[in-house]
This record gives sequence, structure tokens and C-alpha cells, in this order.
Amino acid sequence: MTTQAPQALAPPRILAPAGSRASFLAALAAGADAVYCGLKHLSARMAAKNFTLSELAVLTTLAHRRGVGVYIALNALLTTRDLDQAARRVEALVHIVRPDAFIIQDLGLIPLARRAGFKGEIHLSTLANVSFPAALPWARERLGVDQVVLPRELDVDEMRVMGAACPPGLGLEVFIHGALCYAVSGRCYWSSFLGGKSGLRGRCVQPCRRNYQQDRTRRRMFACMDLSLDVLVKVLRTIPQIRTWKIEGRKKGPHYVYYTVSAYRMLRDEGHDSQAKKAALGLLEQALGRPNTHYRFLPQRPQSPLQAAVQTGSGLQVGVVKGSTPRPFITPRLALMPGDVLRVGYEDDKGHDVLRIGQAVPAKGRFAIKASGRRPIRKGTPVFLTDRREPALQKMLADLETEAAAIPLPREPAVDGRWPPPKAARRTREAGRTLRLTRTPARRGRGYTTGLWLSSQAMAQTPRSRQAAVWWWLTPVIWPDRQSELSAMIDRAMRNGARRFVLNAPWQRCLFKGARGLDLWAGPFCNLANPLALQTLKQAGFNGAFVSPEMGQEDFRSLPRSSPLPLGVVVAGLWPLCLARVTAEDLRIERPFTSPKGEQSWVTRHDDNFWVYPNWRLDLSQRQPELARAGYRWFVQMEEPLPKGVKIKSRPGVWNYKIGLK
Repeated sequence: MTTQAPQALAPPRILAPAGSRASFLAALAAGADAVYCGLKHLSARMAAKNFTLSELAVLTTLAHRRGVGVYIALNALLTTRDLDQAARRVEALVHIVRPDAFIIQDLGLIPLARRAGFKGEIHLSTLANVSFPAALPWARERLGVDQVVLPRELDVDEMRVMGAACPPGLGLEVFIHGALCYAVSGRCYWSSFLGGKSGLRGRCVQPCRRNYQQDRTRRRMFACMDLSLDVLVKVLRTIPQIRTWKIEGRKKGPHYVYYTVSAYRMLRDEGHDSQAKKAALGLLEQALGRPNTHYRFLPQRPQSPLQAAVQTGSGLQVGVVKGSTPRPFITPRLALMPGDVLRVGYEDDKGHDVLRIGQAVPAKGRFAIKASGRRPIRKGTPVFLTDRREPALQKMLADLETEAAAIPLPREPAVDGRWPPPKAARRTREAGRTLRLTRTPARRGRGYTTGLWLSSQAMAQTPRSRQAAVWWWLTPVIWPDRQSELSAMIDRAMRNGARRFVLNAPWQRCLFKGARGLDLWAGPFCNLANPLALQTLKQAGFNGAFVSPEMGQEDFRSLPRSSPLPLGVVVAGLWPLCLARVTAEDLRIERPFTSPKGEQSWVTRHDDNFWVYPNWRLDLSQRQPELARAGYRWFVQMEEPLPKGVKIKSRPGVWNYKIGLK
């Protein structure tokens, strides 16, 4: 009798970003196993150049000839008015582009993809925030998901726990390199709340990277360094469920894509060789990224990505401005090539400038800066190298362009462009009811129902006889080590008679398996804004939903007409700008800090997360009669304890109600 040797595991795929044609070709030149990119709409990186359908079809054909997969990011939050366009785009992608996978955050895209005949994989974006192990089997069984992109905040031990929970057919994808957001992905409303440009729609203006002042000290207290696992990626090989190593950077140029992909290919395929590792690290140093960090990857040695002394502008800092107006100059710490692109100052500096190098400048040489703007260039301003087109890379891109030019443009077939509306929930004539959501029990009030964030403290302070009447709200982010504790609290609440729960991630539904007679609502942090996503949740066993408060007036009005679930909405209270797992060591918790425009906010801690709040309230209370007529049944008022020294400012708090969700 002979025994078969165990089959060797396939090496993880290296997934490269492409926000432009040149970056896509650079990924192919570097030997990426797959490329992810987006259209000019429905993508969570709308600031990237992105692609037309015809262009993407040609590039996908070119990639497939090389055995390279193409993943399309359709990871934007969708409203009802987006569904016709989304249906047309998805059908066209399926029939013209033929991608290998769709990356989504909005659950409404799953039925659209399947209706269009898509046979490829569905990947849940990191914006979906699948952050605890029990969520994985549920996502596979109930949604048919093939791959989950894990949050960047997980350490390697937590990744092992997630891997062990993976059911057959489900793989994991982890970020190994690129920019870090301060906030947990999918739990950031900062850009949207300040100016209507939603990060969930790919239009984030990065307010976290600006200067803020606290206690007379002004600094970029939320601006993160870049993630780089570099040689530590070898540890990921011990977690077989991790199928894909992902490089962030759809706004980056071809130089960055080529160098990072080449480096991680070396580390994956030749990581045992000391010379190969040294060469790979050299490539990463030249990739034009920010100073980097391992972040939380090693639980025994976590690194803070928030370092006040580190310049965190995008690109590689090559020097600072010397001299004075009108003859400023720099002495770059590395040689500059013709065609290099420099940015003088940070992106959010009013006087920042972009320059292109005309001739070579040696390291420590002198390069005179000729300002194109009206503002003088200040001495000490940092200068960043943001793009480079060296001749060897240009030659590779040109050869690939020649091959792509020989591929005929596809003929675009007619597409249906209609989305299948679900059956709307039956309207009731009952008046809208108010739910007051607090952290700890308040005195019994009149005219409202009590909602409490589920915690040991809130349960201990709520008499058992009253727990059945409470709507218990689950935290928007559950980390792996908190899953058991939360499950135990849910079980205890149900034994005490609790029947109404608000779940702030769809996958939290898995924590209620086997329970009967419950009233489970999806919470506002589920980011729900269209009837197809609501239909998906109804099929998963939800009884109602509190919709995204990011929406505009027309979105609010239209959604109840086609919603298959009864709806509620947050109309008043303190809504967080974001949730994060880390904060700067020198930031004082529960003390106000001020933005460059004079807006005040503060950071507080609940459970394992840091919540950032503005000092003005969301206030749609005057719109409540209109929302009630539209069909909303529940109106939530969110209360949050105010720290000492924080004063609530009187200002309009209608968020995107008037301007619409962009």
C-alpha cells in the first residue's frame, strides 16, 4: 500500500492595483497574478483615473492571455437612483469585459451580478468590515461570497483565527503594502460629514491627513504612515486560507506598481535567499511611498502608524526647500531623473505646487524651484517625489501598448439596464415612533422607546424586568477576541427576555443562530441605501432596517416606496466621524481638538474602538414629518455623554440632506 504525498498549496496570488492604463500595464510587466481596477463610476477610488468599458475589455483580454486575473472593484455605496446605472454597468462588464471577480461592499450588487449571468467570484471589500470569525461561514452560506478582504487592523494571530473559521470554498485576502486609513474601513463618515464627499462612494478628501490642534500643539495627529509587511509576508504562507496578497494603491503611478509587485514576487518566490530579500527591500525603498510601518501585524511588537515626527505626505520625501524667495531650491537626497514629478508641500496645503524635472539632478545636487503659483514657497517646506518614468519601465510599457493596440475594440451589446425591484413592505398608518439610543440607562421617559448599546455595564444597570422592552444595539465593529464575550451578552439578554436587537454589520446575524421570535433590525452602520441590499437582508432573516443617514433628500424619499422591509432613520444626536482601532499616543482622549477651519471634535473610547465625534449634532428633526409621510416608522435620537471642556456648537446638522450624497 502506498500513501500519496500531501498536495502542495498553491502560492498566494499577488494582487496589484491599477487606477490608470499605465499602472495596469506596469502590473503585467512586473508579473502580478491578478490586477484590480475600477470604472469611472461605482468605485471606491473615484479620484483615480479609472477605465472605460472598451479600454478595460482590451486590457482584460491582454491580461488573460498572460494568465493574469482581473478583478473589478464595484465597491461604492449605492442609492436607489444608482441602480439603473449599476445594472447597465454590471451587464456590460459581464458580457464585454468578462472579469474574474467583482469586489463589492453593497449587498445590492450580488443580485445584480447574478441576474446578469456573472459566473465569476464575489469578493467582499474591506469596506464591508468582516472583522470576526463567525461572520465568515455566514457570508459564504447565506450570500455565496467567494473571498473576503480582511481589515488592515488585524494582527497575524487574528488572521489565523479568521483562517481557521473559513468554510470550504471561501478564501481570504490581506493587505501587505500601501496606504493606511486612520479609520476602520467602512466606518468612516468624516469626509462626508464635513463636505458631502463620501468615502463609501470613493470621494474621500482625506480630512484625517490634515493638521489639527490640541492644547496649542498643531500636528497631523491622524495621518498614518504606509503599511509594509516586507519580509514578514513569509508568515502569511503558514495560513493556507489566505489566497491573495493585496497591494493598495489605485491612485499610484506605474513606477509604484512595478516596484512593489516585483518586490513581493521576490519575497514570495525567493524569500529564502538573503540576496533576494535585500534586493526586494531595495525595490520597496524606491517605490515612492511614505515612511512605512508593520502596524499591528506582530501582536508582540505592534507599531503605531501615527508618528508626529514623520512626514506623511503621499510620495517619497526627497528634501526640504532651502533658500528664500525668489530663489528657493532643494538638494535632493537621491538622484532625480528627467520626467520625475515633484510635489512641493502637502496635498492640502493651499500653496502646494507640482513640478516636472527637465534634466537629471545628482543626489545632493542643487535644483532650483520655479513656483507656478502665486503664493511664495516657504523655507522648510517638504518636497515629495510622486512619480517616476525611468527608461527601462517606459520600454516595457511601450511594448505592452503595442500588443494591446492589436486587440480589437469590442462591440458593446445592448443591455437591459433595469433592476428587479423587490416587493415593497406593506405600508401601515401608525405614526412614527421615537427610539432614544444611549450608552447607559436613563430615567424612564415618556413618548419614546429606549435603545441601549449592548454592554456589560448597560445590562447590569438595566433591571431584568425592563430588558425585554429595550432595543439592544450591537457595536459597529467586532474584533475576533470580542466575539465570544459579545455572544455571551446576547445570550444573557435573550434569557432575560430581550427580543429586539439592532445589528450594525449584516454578518452579525450569525450570532443569533437558532433563536426564535426575535425582531432583528439592520442598523445605520450597515450603510444601507437601496432596496436590493434591503432585499438581500430580508432573505437573510432581518425584520427591518435603519438606513444610512448619509443620504440626500431624494434618496430618503424614494427608498421606502420600494423597500421590502420596514425602515427607520437616525434624525438627531451625535453621529461619529469615524471609528478607529488606534490613536496617537500623544492625543488626549476626551479633550477637544480643532481643525484648520475651526471645527472642534474629540476622541472617546468604547469597547475596543476609538470613536471620533464632532461638536455639533446631526439634526433632521424638522424633516421628521416629511420622512414619516415617506414611510419611515422609527426615528432614532443618538445620545452620547459629553466630556468636560466640550461644548456643542449650534450649526445646521442636516448632513447631506440638502446637497445630496455625492
